Amino acid sequence: MPANKKYLTPSPWQRFAKISAAILGGLMVAVTFHMALASCFDHVTVIITCTFSAFILWAVLMVLAFLGKNGWKIWGIYLLASVLLGVIFYFGNQTHPIV
Repeated sequence: MPANKKYLTPSPWQRFAKISAAILGGLMVAVTFHMALASCFDHVTVIITCTFSAFILWAVLMVLAFLGKNGWKIWGIYLLASVLLGVIFYFGNQTHPIV
């Protein structure tokens, strides 16, 4: 049974934006989230936990990317989240440097 056409994304650029945001953007957010956690908490514990929780977070972010109507908005949200988490990581490293 074929998919209903009204639920499919008509534009190939929107499809590309959703797929790339799901794969690359979700990975960026998952990694920067765990980097920010490692700069604020015990980095050894966060790295050990990251092996499982980063994959789960990435999978959730991939699903969320396909739920949105506009792939470029999803990219914007993921880039903004990555920048904010990167700033947290930067300032967390300044106050608690990893030796």
